[in-house]
Amino acid sequence: EEPKVILVIDDDETMRESIKRILESEDYTVKLAAQASELSDVLDDSPVDLILLDIGLPWINGFELAELLKEHKDLKNIPLVFISGHASQEDMRRAFSVGAHDYIKKPFEIDKLKKTVKTLLKISSSQD
Repeated sequence: EEPKVILVIDDDETMRESIKRILESEDYTVKLAAQASELSDVLDDSPVDLILLDIGLPWINGFELAELLKEHKDLKNIPLVFISGHASQEDMRRAFSVGAHDYIKKPFEIDKLKKTVKTLLKISSSQD
């Protein structure tokens, strides 16, 4: 069985690399995007099974990006998880309203991240 592909969209290099290490230790394939150009390359390149998205991106608001992803015919069914340094009620509400499946607050617990990803991949593969 092919490893699941997880796309991490975060402008913070340390954060990207640490999430990559955590997920690769669980045998996922991890693609990284820090900016829009990389994002479109990754999405053109190969199917993605789950997206982890930072809300505070310098080039686009994470909520707006989520809305764009949800309008895309190939991407709209991919589980989307927001990762954010601040989790106000308002942000959380907005995250779910644009179609996020979960919301992880930084700094996050490694086990919570692994568990969230695993659960969502399981649910989405059972819907295929």
